[in-house]
Amino acid sequence: MQLTRMHLNPRRRQTMRFQRDPQALHAAVASAFPPGEDEARTLWRLDVDGHETTLLILSSRVPSLEHLQEQAGWQNEQTWESRDYGQLLARLMKGQRYAFRLAANPVHTVTGEDGKKRRLAHVSAPHQLGWLGERADLIGVRFLDEVGEPQAFPSPDDTHPLPLPGVRISERKTLKFRRGSQQVTLAQARFEGGIEVHDVDQLRNTLVQGIGKAKAYGCGLMTLAPLRSGAET
Repeated sequence: MQLTRMHLNPRRRQTMRFQRDPQALHAAVASAFPPGEDEARTLWRLDVDGHETTLLILSSRVPSLEHLQEQAGWQNEQTWESRDYGQLLARLMKGQRYAFRLAANPVHTVTGEDGKKRRLAHVSAPHQLGWLGERADLIGVRFLDEVGEPQAFPSPDDTHPLPLPGVRISERKTLKFRRGSQQVTLAQARFEGGIEVHDVDQLRNTLVQGIGKAKAYGCGLMTLAPLRSGAET
């Protein structure tokens, strides 16, 4: 697996379009690989931090991003690099602590009066944090609280789930874009905080497979970084 980081030029018109149209960026990422590449195994995320716009791509091979540089980068400077992701996966051990960043599409399923199940987005911060906390075991982690201690999240049948005091939502947005003749509405939340590795195999699977829905549209990619004050992932 390869993790590629590319800096985009925030002043380019196409970069601005990518920020509001995940379908356009999905197509651009897919074009970075030859025909036959398993798109289901490719995760990506677009991070906008102040004046910096960064595209992250996790894929089975090194992408070719010359077209993205031409559309949304700098004319005479290559601004991407790829690293072997297997080294990070191999180093994971139970009890290790990391800072994390995750852009996700927090949704839940409800049953209507007609008996049909429908998928609805969580739109409030408490429900979005609850959605993440309930997936701690599935992800293979314990989330750290404000003083850096692992927090046990209550079981899913708890009627009053605890918040995640050590995790913050650094961005919340709803995107509306076209996919063919259909309009898609996507709720996205970006989570940041600290984790302690609880189940190595589960966490490895999470990092490679992603979390939740809408992975084709920039959701699901969780990245780790050294845990320190003000660490960025």
